Amino acid sequence: MKKISLLILILINFSCLKEEIPIEAHQPGDLTTNQIELGSDYRYQAYYDVATNSMVKKHLKTDWDLGFESNENGYRVILNTSKAMKVASKPITEFISTTDTINCEWKNDVSSGNLDSTAIGNWTTNQNFFIIDLGYSYTAEQLGFKKLQILSVNENEYNITYSSLNNSNNTSITIQKNELYNFSFFSFQQNSCLEIEPIKTDWDLVFGQYTHLFDPTFPYLVTGVLSNRNGVEIAEVFDKDFLDINFSDITNYTFSSDIDMIGYDWKSYNSGTYEVDINKNYIIKTTEDLYYKIHFIDFYNNQGEKGTPKFEISSL
Repeated sequence: MKKISLLILILINFSCLKEEIPIEAHQPGDLTTNQIELGSDYRYQAYYDVATNSMVKKHLKTDWDLGFESNENGYRVILNTSKAMKVASKPITEFISTTDTINCEWKNDVSSGNLDSTAIGNWTTNQNFFIIDLGYSYTAEQLGFKKLQILSVNENEYNITYSSLNNSNNTSITIQKNELYNFSFFSFQQNSCLEIEPIKTDWDLVFGQYTHLFDPTFPYLVTGVLSNRNGVEIAEVFDKDFLDINFSDITNYTFSSDIDMIGYDWKSYNSGTYEVDINKNYIIKTTEDLYYKIHFIDFYNNQGEKGTPKFEISSL
């Protein structure tokens, strides 16, 4: 009798247990295709938001020269490497007497985007000014030189002074910080700050040209893709078919915050033609901490003109 009672009690308790709720399998998104027009002369920089699969801003690459770090403690200054800009530093005591570029030791920003390895460097610890080579336009016109001294920085602004190489057009200006953006961008030609990048939470990738250092003495202008410094990370997936990449792969590959992880070498140049390597795949962790896979399938538009990266992309 006791055995029967125990069996009834077990059955009653078992019937009162809540049913397990099955966890829905992670569902990947649909595969979509997009194409970004940079122009056959690569004149544009184009900012792309992964989540909406859309270009959020586009401008001429010659619209700006310097980017001033915008966060409260920021002090670093970057060059517009899409114009092949470079910098040489000299003692501030030689600002007036320096009127040419003889004996300049030129430096470039590194393409990884490491802010501790900029060409201008930590200007707060020395008494130098900078000769700025403004690089080239998209029509290959040499844009000249400026002399720059960065006078001060605080949590709100920078103060700079600059002139032409012959000491004419001496100008001072205050550059305001805005923490909604990665940088405050400045144009010598406009003598003003411009809104170049979108708000830093609104984009993930920028398509266009930048300077790659094949070795410290051989900077070269390439066309490719850089990522947003605001939390975007990239992993290379070169050992797996694009269609087979899934969400579980995010733990199998190493992610990097280097902004040139996608870079330019998903294509090669052979006999006057660009060829895309469709086996070079990438996983993107976006500014919203979402994961997508991307690979490139073309570099030409429907008219056969170069400068139009075409890619397939899907959420994981």
